[in-house]
Amino acid sequence: MPVPKDEFDRLPPCDFYTPAELFEPDQMYTVYEIARLLQGLETDAEIDRETEDILLDWAIPWIMVHADALVVGEPRSDDEPGYYGLKTD
Repeated sequence: MPVPKDEFDRLPPCDFYTPAELFEPDQMYTVYEIARLLQGLETDAEIDRETEDILLDWAIPWIMVHADALVVGEPRSDDEPGYYGLKTD
């Protein structure tokens, strides 16, 4: 149910990291690692499955929105996810 804006003490802008702010230029990241980075966590942070699912709900659209700034590394094996990295010239 919607609530009035005046019920909140602060309403900061909805800013998300850009790929250049989030990624090291010489590294590739899985969607799971990206989900953690978007929340300010370390890429190897331990989180429960339910939290990871919620974080993935944010990470997948972020990847799609920023696709023009990313490169994709195919999985190296059948049991490994793909990787994303910063597109560089």
